[in-house]
Amino acid sequence: MQCQPEYSVSQVLTFFLLLAFKCSVVAPTQLNHQLSEPHWLPATATWYGSPEGDGSDGGACGYGSLVDVKPLRARVGAVSPVLFKNGGGCGACYKCPGGYCSNGRTHFDLSGAAFGRMAIAGESGELRNRGELPVIYRRAPCKYPGKNIAFHVNEGSTDYWLSLLVEFEDGDGDVGSMHIREASSSEWLQMNHVWGANWSIIGGPLKGPFSVKLATLSTGRTLSARAVIPSNWSPKATYTSRLNFSP
Repeated sequence: MQCQPEYSVSQVLTFFLLLAFKCSVVAPTQLNHQLSEPHWLPATATWYGSPEGDGSDGGACGYGSLVDVKPLRARVGAVSPVLFKNGGGCGACYKCPGGYCSNGRTHFDLSGAAFGRMAIAGESGELRNRGELPVIYRRAPCKYPGKNIAFHVNEGSTDYWLSLLVEFEDGDGDVGSMHIREASSSEWLQMNHVWGANWSIIGGPLKGPFSVKLATLSTGRTLSARAVIPSNWSPKATYTSRLNFSP
């Protein structure tokens, strides 16, 4: 199918998948260690919330107020199951310039601010008034200038149940597996995917500091952050590593 750009939506928008619909999923496919998709694909897009708002307070990925923090601020969207992947697609990034394509099975539900940024200057309100649009999109590497990967310790975590959320992951943006290692051990303990972008482990008592190893879902790239979570960690705290993937 040939997709022709539409002049009234000519601005290229890069946004981050931080929330999504909870429904049936399509099995994820591997991208063979090449993240960037060279071809534009058909989809539909609409918006929700206030016209210039963030759209959500975290949705089905669990990022909470992070959607209102730079560099993410308002550049977020919800997606249909083919991209959500039962939470595995949380954190992925896409480009969406708009265009003429029909019958796309993929759908983006963007924040009002993100939707308006697809318009040419001065016409964001007119574009939002059109409601649902046929668009084209493709996967893009995530880029968080000046940021390293951070690990948020979710509320309710204890020495026997530890739950983590990954933030500011360059490159793939998604997470396929996570492990932690206690300071007194050489063994990597596997964490389980709970929901959205949240991972947890039951055991214990677990004793920090903890090193964290993650592998991306899309290409299987790995990264290990040594002793990134201190021994005196606390729930609802965020700990930043000194590492990140190359976009």
